[in-house]
Amino acid sequence: MAAMESALQALIERIAQAHQTRTPLRIRGGGTKDFLGHSLQGEVLDTRTLRGIRAYEPSELVITAAAGTPLAELEAALREKNQYLPFEPPHLSWSASTAVGPATVGGMVAAGLAGPARATVGSVRDYVLGVQMVNGLGQHLTFGGQVIKNVAGYDVSRLLAGSMGTLGLITEVSLKVLPLPAAEATLVFQVGQAAALEQLHRWGGQPLPLNASCWVRDDTAPHQPELLFVRLRGAAAAVEAACLRMLNDLPGKQLDNAKTAPDWEQLRHQTLPFFTRPGEDRALWRLSLPQTAPALELPWPQLVEWQGGMRWVWAPVEAAAALQSAARRVGGHASIFVATNAQPTADSTGFGTENAATLVIARRVKQHFDPQGIFNPQRLYPDF
Repeated sequence: MAAMESALQALIERIAQAHQTRTPLRIRGGGTKDFLGHSLQGEVLDTRTLRGIRAYEPSELVITAAAGTPLAELEAALREKNQYLPFEPPHLSWSASTAVGPATVGGMVAAGLAGPARATVGSVRDYVLGVQMVNGLGQHLTFGGQVIKNVAGYDVSRLLAGSMGTLGLITEVSLKVLPLPAAEATLVFQVGQAAALEQLHRWGGQPLPLNASCWVRDDTAPHQPELLFVRLRGAAAAVEAACLRMLNDLPGKQLDNAKTAPDWEQLRHQTLPFFTRPGEDRALWRLSLPQTAPALELPWPQLVEWQGGMRWVWAPVEAAAALQSAARRVGGHASIFVATNAQPTADSTGFGTENAATLVIARRVKQHFDPQGIFNPQRLYPDF
């Protein structure tokens, strides 16, 4: 404990000095999300000296950990008590850096990424109860708490989710957790994307324990079928009844959980064959759309998650206008998730969601937390 307090004080002093000298700092944990964002700038501020589970009350479904704690360590502690993070944060390894370490708790919150169950259970921010952070003035602040009733006023703790380290250094996080589901089943159907989305919408309107879905067509491999995988989680009786009902609605089969669990983990961490880079002329595009959006007729490999809400596409960077136009037509947006070597992530198409109103608000929030703009400059927005 004393060692971590000393490490925290050293980080605070470094931030205060950087504020005085206007020295840019790049907040970094394991570095697994280095590929995300417009730009990597500044001296590295390593969070991994802040490590350890500070408090865990399984009966209260709350865990508190220092920001530099490996995410795998936190999840292992939860598994010992038959609990988990329902939003399934991915442990990514897209970064080309050889210095990448394990994903950290702080990086999980800062990146705001969630896995296959996102559309059903919510996002990272929905499980953040409280944080401690150091702002750009070197002040160590506390927001929220360890119980939901303490989360009052401005929800700053959740504001940090997805902020990419641009607002401050997260030092500690309190998270809501849940018991592992009593039962689980995976069904598979051979069906095209349009029919799969229509069926998912029908099932979504019924009292079924839907947890995750994945439709995939790998155009890089010949004669590959179009498959829809659906994961159910909940009470044993509910899962069993849902399997019978859904297989009656659409011909398919139930798969062995022991065989499908690794596949869902690979989807979560983006290590499925689909995510293998098909060529240096392609970028991995992330299309965030309404779940009710129709199938998009695109000439590139696609994988559809979140009951239609997330569409992954391997397409050339030059397809930016076409993809963004297609996404906007159905009320969504398209952005590059993983750029090619020839097209760095710093390109303006990196996120693709900025608009004038968003930028005004973002600038004001940034100015409040980080007046000198020292934290992760131009990481989230290209101009600040």
